Amino acid sequence: MTSLRKLGTSDLEVFPLSLGGNVFGWTADETQSFAVLDAYVAAGGNFVDTADSYSAWIDGNVGGESETIIGKWVKARGNRDDVVIATKVSQHPDFQGLTAANIKAAADASLRRLGTDHIDLYYTHFDKVEVPVEEIIGALDELVKAGKVRHIAASNISAERLEASLAFSEREGLARYVALQPHYNLVSRETYEGELQDLAERTGLAAVPYYALASGFLTGKYREGEVVEGARAAGAGKHLETERGRKVLAALDDIAEAHRVPVATVALAWLASRPTVAAPIASARTVEQLPALVKVAEVRLTEDEVTRLTEASA
Repeated sequence: MTSLRKLGTSDLEVFPLSLGGNVFGWTADETQSFAVLDAYVAAGGNFVDTADSYSAWIDGNVGGESETIIGKWVKARGNRDDVVIATKVSQHPDFQGLTAANIKAAADASLRRLGTDHIDLYYTHFDKVEVPVEEIIGALDELVKAGKVRHIAASNISAERLEASLAFSEREGLARYVALQPHYNLVSRETYEGELQDLAERTGLAAVPYYALASGFLTGKYREGEVVEGARAAGAGKHLETERGRKVLAALDDIAEAHRVPVATVALAWLASRPTVAAPIASARTVEQLPALVKVAEVRLTEDEVTRLTEASA
Protein backbone atom coordinates (compact mmCIF):
# COMPACT_ATOMS: atom_id res chain seq x y z
CA MET A 1 0.00 0.00 0.00
CA THR A 2 1.36 3.37 -1.01
CA SER A 3 0.15 5.02 2.20
CA LEU A 4 2.57 3.08 4.42
CA ARG A 5 5.55 4.94 5.86
CA LYS A 6 8.97 3.59 6.75
CA LEU A 7 9.56 3.71 10.49
CA GLY A 8 12.91 5.46 10.94
CA THR A 9 15.87 3.26 10.07
CA SER A 10 13.93 0.04 10.65
CA ASP A 11 12.45 -2.33 8.07
CA LEU A 12 8.95 -1.71 9.45
CA GLU A 13 6.39 -0.03 7.20
CA VAL A 14 3.45 1.44 9.04
CA PHE A 15 0.12 3.12 8.37
CA PRO A 16 0.28 6.88 9.09
CA LEU A 17 -2.12 6.49 12.03
CA SER A 18 -1.16 4.16 14.88
CA LEU A 19 -4.20 2.77 16.68
CA GLY A 20 -3.89 3.35 20.42
CA GLY A 21 -4.75 0.28 22.50
CA ASN A 22 -5.03 2.10 25.82
CA VAL A 23 -8.85 1.95 25.67
CA PHE A 24 -8.98 -1.83 25.17
CA GLY A 25 -10.08 -3.34 28.47
CA TRP A 26 -10.80 0.14 29.84
CA THR A 27 -13.52 2.13 28.04
CA ALA A 28 -13.90 -0.51 25.30
CA ASP A 29 -14.70 -4.10 26.23
CA GLU A 30 -13.46 -7.09 24.24
CA THR A 31 -16.32 -7.04 21.73
CA GLN A 32 -15.96 -3.30 21.09
CA SER A 33 -12.19 -3.64 20.84
CA PHE A 34 -12.43 -6.40 18.25
CA ALA A 35 -14.83 -4.27 16.20
CA VAL A 36 -12.49 -1.25 16.31
CA LEU A 37 -9.47 -3.37 15.39
CA ASP A 38 -11.37 -4.97 12.50
CA ALA A 39 -12.47 -1.58 11.17
CA TYR A 40 -8.96 -0.15 11.49
CA VAL A 41 -7.44 -3.00 9.47
CA ALA A 42 -10.26 -2.80 6.91
CA ALA A 43 -9.30 0.86 6.39
CA GLY A 44 -5.70 -0.12 5.63
CA GLY A 45 -4.28 0.20 9.14
CA ASN A 46 -1.52 -2.09 10.40
CA PHE A 47 0.13 -0.37 13.42
CA VAL A 48 -1.29 -1.11 16.89
CA ASP A 49 0.17 0.51 20.00
CA THR A 50 -0.23 -0.82 23.54
CA ALA A 51 1.68 -1.25 26.81
CA ASP A 52 1.98 -3.95 29.43
CA SER A 53 0.46 -1.61 32.03
CA TYR A 54 -2.81 -0.92 30.13
CA SER A 55 -5.13 -0.72 32.02
CA ALA A 56 -3.88 -1.36 35.55
CA TRP A 57 -5.39 1.93 36.78
CA ILE A 58 -8.92 0.50 36.64
CA ASP A 59 -10.37 -1.18 39.74
CA GLY A 60 -10.30 -4.92 39.22
CA ASN A 61 -7.67 -4.80 36.47
CA VAL A 62 -4.13 -6.04 36.99
CA GLY A 63 -2.41 -4.66 33.88
CA GLY A 64 -2.00 -6.35 30.53
CA GLU A 65 -5.71 -6.31 29.66
CA SER A 66 -5.07 -4.45 26.40
CA GLU A 67 -2.33 -6.86 25.32
CA THR A 68 -4.57 -9.81 26.12
CA ILE A 69 -7.40 -8.45 23.98
CA ILE A 70 -5.04 -7.72 21.07
CA GLY A 71 -3.59 -11.21 21.39
CA LYS A 72 -7.03 -12.81 21.27
CA TRP A 73 -7.97 -10.69 18.26
CA VAL A 74 -4.79 -11.60 16.34
CA LYS A 75 -5.36 -15.30 17.06
CA ALA A 76 -9.01 -15.10 16.01
CA ARG A 77 -8.18 -13.29 12.77
CA GLY A 78 -4.96 -15.18 11.96
CA ASN A 79 -3.29 -11.96 10.86
CA ARG A 80 -0.14 -11.73 13.03
CA ASP A 81 2.19 -11.19 10.07
CA ASP A 82 0.04 -8.35 8.75
CA VAL A 83 0.07 -6.27 11.93
CA VAL A 84 2.90 -4.26 13.49
CA ILE A 85 2.47 -4.58 17.26
CA ALA A 86 4.18 -2.09 19.57
CA THR A 87 4.18 -2.49 23.34
CA LYS A 88 6.09 -1.06 26.28
CA VAL A 89 7.94 -1.98 29.48
CA SER A 90 8.47 -0.33 32.91
CA GLN A 91 5.02 0.42 34.29
CA HIS A 92 3.25 -2.92 34.84
CA PRO A 93 2.50 -3.35 38.57
CA ASP A 94 4.41 -6.65 38.61
CA PHE A 95 7.22 -5.48 36.32
CA GLN A 96 8.22 -2.02 37.46
CA GLY A 97 11.39 -0.41 36.17
CA LEU A 98 14.08 -0.99 33.58
CA THR A 99 16.59 -3.30 35.19
CA ALA A 100 17.83 -5.99 32.84
CA ALA A 101 16.02 -8.74 34.75
CA ASN A 102 12.74 -6.82 34.72
CA ILE A 103 12.92 -5.98 31.01
CA LYS A 104 13.39 -9.65 30.12
CA ALA A 105 10.67 -10.90 32.48
CA ALA A 106 8.22 -8.22 31.32
CA ALA A 107 8.87 -9.02 27.66
CA ASP A 108 8.12 -12.71 28.24
CA ALA A 109 4.88 -11.77 30.02
CA SER A 110 3.88 -9.47 27.14
CA LEU A 111 4.61 -12.19 24.61
CA ARG A 112 2.35 -14.60 26.51
CA ARG A 113 -0.52 -12.11 26.67
CA LEU A 114 -0.13 -11.16 23.02
CA GLY A 115 0.03 -14.83 22.04
CA THR A 116 3.00 -14.26 19.76
CA ASP A 117 6.67 -15.18 19.58
CA HIS A 118 7.87 -11.65 18.80
CA ILE A 119 7.12 -7.99 19.47
CA ASP A 120 7.66 -5.75 16.45
CA LEU A 121 8.49 -2.57 18.37
CA TYR A 122 9.38 -2.62 22.08
CA TYR A 123 9.47 0.69 23.95
CA THR A 124 10.92 1.63 27.28
CA HIS A 125 7.72 3.27 28.56
CA PHE A 126 9.21 5.70 31.09
CA ASP A 127 12.95 6.12 31.43
CA LYS A 128 14.43 5.24 34.82
CA VAL A 129 17.51 7.41 35.31
CA GLU A 130 18.75 5.26 38.20
CA VAL A 131 19.42 2.43 35.71
CA PRO A 132 22.47 2.93 33.46
CA VAL A 133 21.67 3.13 29.76
CA GLU A 134 24.23 0.37 29.26
CA GLU A 135 22.10 -2.04 31.29
CA ILE A 136 18.90 -1.08 29.50
CA ILE A 137 20.33 -1.32 25.99
CA GLY A 138 22.16 -4.53 26.87
CA ALA A 139 18.92 -6.20 27.97
CA LEU A 140 17.01 -4.96 24.93
CA ASP A 141 19.80 -6.18 22.65
CA GLU A 142 19.51 -9.66 24.16
CA LEU A 143 15.80 -9.70 23.36
CA VAL A 144 16.53 -8.71 19.77
CA LYS A 145 19.23 -11.36 19.42
CA ALA A 146 16.83 -13.95 20.85
CA GLY A 147 14.23 -13.03 18.21
CA LYS A 148 11.70 -11.92 20.82
CA VAL A 149 11.84 -8.28 19.69
CA ARG A 150 12.38 -6.95 16.17
CA HIS A 151 13.13 -3.30 16.96
CA ILE A 152 13.50 -1.15 20.08
CA ALA A 153 12.28 2.35 20.87
CA ALA A 154 11.97 4.83 23.72
CA SER A 155 9.16 6.90 25.23
CA ASN A 156 9.25 9.61 27.89
CA ILE A 157 13.01 10.05 27.84
CA SER A 158 15.24 13.12 28.01
CA ALA A 159 17.40 14.16 25.07
CA GLU A 160 20.48 13.58 27.21
CA ARG A 161 19.59 9.98 28.08
CA LEU A 162 18.42 9.26 24.54
CA GLU A 163 21.69 10.52 23.08
CA ALA A 164 23.69 8.46 25.58
CA SER A 165 21.67 5.36 24.66
CA LEU A 166 22.22 5.84 20.94
CA ALA A 167 25.93 6.45 21.46
CA PHE A 168 26.31 3.26 23.51
CA SER A 169 24.47 1.21 20.88
CA GLU A 170 26.69 2.59 18.14
CA ARG A 171 29.89 2.12 20.11
CA GLU A 172 29.15 -1.47 21.11
CA GLY A 173 27.33 -2.55 17.95
CA LEU A 174 24.14 -3.34 19.87
CA ALA A 175 20.46 -2.88 19.03
CA ARG A 176 19.65 0.79 18.53
CA TYR A 177 16.48 2.74 19.10
CA VAL A 178 14.62 3.33 15.83
CA ALA A 179 11.70 5.36 17.17
CA LEU A 180 10.68 7.77 19.87
CA GLN A 181 7.22 8.17 21.38
CA PRO A 182 6.85 11.74 22.66
CA HIS A 183 3.88 13.69 24.02
CA TYR A 184 3.18 15.98 21.07
CA ASN A 185 0.18 17.74 19.55
CA LEU A 186 -1.06 21.17 18.47
CA VAL A 187 -1.55 22.36 22.06
CA SER A 188 1.57 20.68 23.43
CA ARG A 189 4.51 21.40 21.16
CA GLU A 190 7.13 22.19 23.78
CA THR A 191 6.98 18.56 24.96
CA TYR A 192 8.80 17.48 21.79
CA GLU A 193 10.06 20.39 19.71
CA GLY A 194 13.57 21.52 20.53
CA GLU A 195 16.29 19.18 21.77
CA LEU A 196 14.35 15.94 21.37
CA GLN A 197 13.08 16.68 17.89
CA ASP A 198 16.50 17.91 16.77
CA LEU A 199 18.11 14.73 18.07
CA ALA A 200 15.52 12.53 16.36
CA GLU A 201 16.04 14.35 13.08
CA ARG A 202 19.80 14.15 13.34
CA THR A 203 19.86 10.43 14.16
CA GLY A 204 17.07 9.18 11.90
CA LEU A 205 14.58 8.33 14.64
CA ALA A 206 10.90 8.21 13.78
CA ALA A 207 8.48 9.97 16.11
CA VAL A 208 5.21 8.25 17.02
CA PRO A 209 3.46 10.90 19.15
CA TYR A 210 0.98 10.04 21.89
CA TYR A 211 -1.82 12.35 23.08
CA ALA A 212 -2.02 13.28 19.40
CA LEU A 213 -5.54 14.64 19.93
CA ALA A 214 -4.88 16.12 23.39
CA SER A 215 -7.17 13.62 25.14
CA GLY A 216 -9.99 14.54 22.75
CA PHE A 217 -9.70 18.33 22.75
CA LEU A 218 -8.47 18.36 19.15
CA THR A 219 -11.53 16.43 17.95
CA GLY A 220 -13.43 19.70 18.27
CA LYS A 221 -16.06 18.35 20.64
CA TYR A 222 -15.04 20.72 23.45
CA ARG A 223 -16.73 24.09 22.97
CA GLU A 224 -17.67 27.05 25.13
CA GLY A 225 -20.84 26.30 27.09
CA GLU A 226 -20.93 22.61 26.17
CA VAL A 227 -20.56 19.81 28.72
CA VAL A 228 -18.63 16.72 27.63
CA GLU A 229 -18.85 13.50 29.63
CA GLY A 230 -15.99 11.01 29.62
CA ALA A 231 -12.93 9.64 31.35
CA ARG A 232 -10.69 12.44 30.02
CA ALA A 233 -13.13 15.33 29.78
CA ALA A 234 -11.81 17.39 32.70
CA GLY A 235 -8.24 17.49 31.41
CA ALA A 236 -9.10 18.06 27.75
CA GLY A 237 -11.58 20.83 28.52
CA LYS A 238 -8.90 22.97 30.17
CA HIS A 239 -7.46 23.86 26.75
CA LEU A 240 -10.56 25.98 26.10
CA GLU A 241 -9.36 28.33 28.83
CA THR A 242 -6.15 29.17 26.93
CA GLU A 243 -5.71 31.57 24.05
CA ARG A 244 -3.70 28.97 22.19
CA GLY A 245 -6.48 26.41 22.54
CA ARG A 246 -9.08 28.79 21.16
CA LYS A 247 -6.84 29.92 18.27
CA VAL A 248 -6.07 26.32 17.33
CA LEU A 249 -9.77 25.37 17.32
CA ALA A 250 -10.63 28.33 15.09
CA ALA A 251 -7.93 27.39 12.58
CA LEU A 252 -8.92 23.72 12.68
CA ASP A 253 -12.57 24.60 12.04
CA ASP A 254 -11.76 26.63 8.92
CA ILE A 255 -9.37 24.07 7.43
CA ALA A 256 -11.65 21.13 8.23
CA GLU A 257 -14.49 22.90 6.44
CA ALA A 258 -12.29 23.55 3.41
CA HIS A 259 -11.33 19.88 3.17
CA ARG A 260 -14.77 18.64 4.23
CA VAL A 261 -13.27 16.41 6.89
CA PRO A 262 -13.62 16.25 10.69
CA VAL A 263 -11.54 18.54 12.90
CA ALA A 264 -9.65 15.54 14.30
CA THR A 265 -8.43 14.59 10.82
CA VAL A 266 -6.86 18.02 10.33
CA ALA A 267 -5.19 17.96 13.75
CA LEU A 268 -3.65 14.58 12.92
CA ALA A 269 -2.67 15.71 9.41
CA TRP A 270 -0.74 18.65 10.86
CA LEU A 271 1.08 16.28 13.20
CA ALA A 272 1.79 13.80 10.40
CA SER A 273 3.35 16.65 8.38
CA ARG A 274 5.89 17.54 11.07
CA PRO A 275 9.59 16.66 10.74
CA THR A 276 10.38 13.11 11.99
CA VAL A 277 6.74 12.12 12.61
CA ALA A 278 5.87 8.75 11.06
CA ALA A 279 2.49 8.07 12.64
CA PRO A 280 0.54 9.85 15.37
CA ILE A 281 -1.24 7.61 17.88
CA ALA A 282 -4.96 7.98 18.45
CA SER A 283 -7.46 5.64 20.04
CA ALA A 284 -11.09 4.89 19.23
CA ARG A 285 -13.53 3.52 21.76
CA THR A 286 -16.14 2.83 19.08
CA VAL A 287 -16.11 2.06 15.36
CA GLU A 288 -17.92 5.37 14.75
CA GLN A 289 -14.92 7.32 16.06
CA LEU A 290 -12.48 5.62 13.68
CA PRO A 291 -13.14 7.19 10.22
CA ALA A 292 -11.97 10.63 11.36
CA LEU A 293 -8.69 9.10 12.47
CA VAL A 294 -7.80 6.87 9.51
CA LYS A 295 -8.72 9.63 7.04
CA VAL A 296 -5.37 11.22 7.89
CA ALA A 297 -3.89 8.83 5.32
CA GLU A 298 -5.80 10.66 2.57
CA VAL A 299 -5.60 14.32 3.63
CA ARG A 300 -2.76 16.56 2.49
CA LEU A 301 -2.70 20.04 3.96
CA THR A 302 -1.44 22.93 1.86
CA GLU A 303 1.68 24.79 2.91
CA ASP A 304 -0.49 27.76 3.92
CA GLU A 305 -2.73 25.54 6.07
CA VAL A 306 0.23 23.99 7.85
CA THR A 307 1.65 27.46 8.47
CA ARG A 308 -1.65 28.75 9.83
CA LEU A 309 -1.91 25.87 12.32
CA THR A 310 1.74 26.22 13.29
CA GLU A 311 1.28 29.93 13.98
CA ALA A 312 -2.02 29.42 15.85
CA SER A 313 -0.39 26.81 18.10
CA ALA A 314 2.78 28.79 18.81
